[in-house]
Amino acid sequence: MLALRLSLESLRFAWQALRSNLLRTTLSLLGVTVGIFAIIAVFTVVDSLEANVRRSMDFVGDKVIYVEKWPWTFGPDYPWWKYFNRPVPTPREFQELRRQLSANKQGVAIFAAKGGNTLKVRSNSVSDCAIQGVSYDYRVVSAVPLDQGRYFTNQEMEAARPVAIIGATIAQNLYPQGGALGQEFKTAGLTFVIIGIMEKEGKKLLDTPSNDTNVLIPFGTFTKLFGLSTNGMGGPQPRIGVKGRNEDVGLLDLEYEMKGVMRNIRGLKPRQEDNFALNRPEMIAGQITKLFSAIGLIGAVIGSFAMLVGGFGIANIMFVSVRERTNIIGIQKSLGAKNYFILFQFLFEAIFLCLIGGLAGVALVWLITLIPQDALPLTMTAARVILGLLVSVGIGIVAGIVPAVLAANMDPVIAIRAK
Repeated sequence: MLALRLSLESLRFAWQALRSNLLRTTLSLLGVTVGIFAIIAVFTVVDSLEANVRRSMDFVGDKVIYVEKWPWTFGPDYPWWKYFNRPVPTPREFQELRRQLSANKQGVAIFAAKGGNTLKVRSNSVSDCAIQGVSYDYRVVSAVPLDQGRYFTNQEMEAARPVAIIGATIAQNLYPQGGALGQEFKTAGLTFVIIGIMEKEGKKLLDTPSNDTNVLIPFGTFTKLFGLSTNGMGGPQPRIGVKGRNEDVGLLDLEYEMKGVMRNIRGLKPRQEDNFALNRPEMIAGQITKLFSAIGLIGAVIGSFAMLVGGFGIANIMFVSVRERTNIIGIQKSLGAKNYFILFQFLFEAIFLCLIGGLAGVALVWLITLIPQDALPLTMTAARVILGLLVSVGIGIVAGIVPAVLAANMDPVIAIRAK
């Protein structure tokens, strides 16, 4: 009860002090507002940039290990000559992996893609589309968000029927009036029936594959149309993806099992090196996290300089406020006010001032996020709002503690006589 009464009285004193010096208060708020705006704006841009980059990379899936010819490694010392003659994954290896892998997997899929295709419906056509042949478990390995229609059936996969799931942009261009579901289109000399339409993804920050201009067809149908590469050259190169289980932390069990099965399938001797790569999206995710953590740290350091200037401004104003109200402090202490009440009164005033500035800075960032952006939509999370307010409180405590201590330790007799 005492703490509540003390807080209310301190709030009243702080509000009266801020109102009596409105111009000085406004100028002081500018420093804190600019500082909080700089910090939260930097974090918001970094968060939005990271979210958009991750969204651009979501086609690689989550908790998936890919069997491929080339490993996902980076750097100038990439030994490409070691991998050049490796064989590419084959449908037979896909069947063996599906048969031999234990309960560590959720699904195994094989898929291959060919770009630069043209789809036609009477006088309408769409060019530069990617056609991707997929096996039945592809929707387990990689999400296939359907807006209309359905996914392939096992019978359609096994019979290699000419059915397709198309992207939203393709559906809109082939059938501008709507009603693309159940209709037909022609490509590579074959007529396909549209059984599904994927949700619209929109523009991505990175130029990565988008479902909007993608066509999914059964893997058997794809191989009949375009064939497959046997050495990674001269045709579509298949990839095998294996979805792991959530209980397998880090997918270590699945990776060890896949390595053993693949070595056995390819007949590798114990001393021979692997002639395949097991690639994991976590490699890319880890690099992205490190990159944006570094960018966020640099941005926070830059923003903290603006915050430091605002803190100095608040401290200066609090010293002036203590000096102006020395006589009032003496009167309060002579009437029985305790040191902690005087301390809390000035400290609360500094925190209150910083909170107002912090709220203004956060509000400015929020207003910027409302501006429509195609390339980089900005989103401010609740965590960043809380961070901004906590930083404001921290600056208020640091900037106000010394003036508050000086005010609390004043001698009441000397303070009353002050002019």
